Amino acid sequence: MGADNAGRLQTLDAIQAEIWRQLEAATGDTTHPWRTPVLATINGHLADARTVVLREVDARDRRFMIYTDERAAKVAQLLSHPVGTLVMWSQTLGWQLRCRVHLAVEMSGLAASSRWARIKLSPAAQDYLSPLPPGTVIDAPAPTPGHKAVARDYFSIITARLLSLDWLELNEQGHRRARFDGSQGSWLQP
Repeated sequence: MGADNAGRLQTLDAIQAEIWRQLEAATGDTTHPWRTPVLATINGHLADARTVVLREVDARDRRFMIYTDERAAKVAQLLSHPVGTLVMWSQTLGWQLRCRVHLAVEMSGLAASSRWARIKLSPAAQDYLSPLPPGTVIDAPAPTPGHKAVARDYFSIITARLLSLDWLELNEQGHRRARFDGSQGSWLQP
C-alpha cells in the first residue's frame, strides 16, 4: 500500500486513497473523528463556523452530504455565497483535512424526499420538525425532545462538492502536507 517501515503512507496516491477510505468510514461509524467536521461559511463580511454531521461521502463524485433544517443560518449563507470549508482532525491518524467545497442545498427534490422518508420515523426526525427556526431565542431549553405537530418538515440536504483538499500530517518523524485538486496531488511545505 506504499507504506514505509513505520507504517506511514509514502505516495500521494496512497494518501489520497486512504483519505477517501477514512471519509467513507466516518459516515458509518459514529465514533470516527471525521464524522463531525466543522463547516465554515461566509456570513456577510465574517466567517461563520459550526460542527455538522457527515452523512454521506461519494469518493467518485468527490462530494459530501450533510443534513440540515432549511431555516438554519448556514442555508441562507450558502445561498448567498456557495463556498465553504470543511475542517476535520483525527488524533489517531495525526491528520488534518481542509476541504474547500462548493455548496448547494436541496429542500424538496428527490434526494431530500428519499432521505427524509428513511429518517422521518426515527428520533432524528425531531431535528427537522420544530415550529421554530434554529437559533430562535426561547425562554428556557426544551425539557424533552418532541414538538407539536407542524404543517411540514424542514429537512434539507447540503451537498458539498470538493474543489480542493489540503492534507496535513503531524508526526514526530516529520510533518507532511499535500494538496489534492481533482485527481492531481502535490506535496507542500507543512
